[in-house]
This record gives sequence, structure tokens and C-alpha cells, in this order.
Amino acid sequence: MKLILTSLLLISNLILFSQSDKLTGVYNRTLGKEGNHLIEYKLTLNQDGTFFFHSYSNNKRGIPPEVNKYGKGKWSAENKIISFFSEKEKDFDEKYTLDFNNSKARFVTKSPRDKTDRIIKTKLKFFESEIFWMRSIDMFKI
Repeated sequence: MKLILTSLLLISNLILFSQSDKLTGVYNRTLGKEGNHLIEYKLTLNQDGTFFFHSYSNNKRGIPPEVNKYGKGKWSAENKIISFFSEKEKDFDEKYTLDFNNSKARFVTKSPRDKTDRIIKTKLKFFESEIFWMRSIDMFKI
């Protein structure tokens, strides 16, 4: 009985870790073009449940022309929905100012049952965030 229970526990842990492997990695989105107005977003989801976010904006006519914004914290996944959390004491300082609390994104990938030739890029689609410019942003996995 102990052997069966241990085996089931091991299998369930392997399944959980294999699903998070699909989610972890670097996601990127570039808007605009170099020389005019460029916005780049980069989100890194780590295996240990932490994330780092960097937003870079280069607007030649802006004041200031270049802006860097950073955010970090923890993430968790449930049914292809990724939730982001930031702790006030640990995750905020002079550099990391973006608050990702109450931010959620949907993990979108091609279904293994889809046998067509259409290409669906793996991405995160933000649908909820207190950062107004993050709502409805799609970030593609590199």
C-alpha cells in the first residue's frame, strides 16, 4: 500500500513540474520601430516561481526620451491562468516599481489535438492588471 501511495505521489509531482516547464521561459513583445517610437516588454518566468519584468520605451520626442520600468515577484499557474504577486517589503525598491498584484494572464499554445498546419505561437495574453497598459498585451515566448 505504501509503495502504491508513494508511486502516485511521485507521478503527480512529475506531472505538475512538467506543466510548469511549458510555462517557464522568456516572453517578449516589441511595439513600434527603431528610430521613431519603440516599446519593448520582456517577462521572464523562472522555474522557482519568481518572475522579472522589464519595460523599455524610447520615444524621440518624449521627455525623457528613454524610460525603463521594472517589476518582480512570484507567479503561480492554475488551469492555464497565471497569477502574479508582489510583496511590498521584498519586491519593491528604487529600481523595481511596477506592482503586478492582481495581474493575470492566459497561457495560449497550440492544442496537441489540433492536427492542422496552422501556426499558433506560444504566448501569454494579459487580461487583468492594475497596470493599465498591461491589460490586453500579448507577449510571445522566445
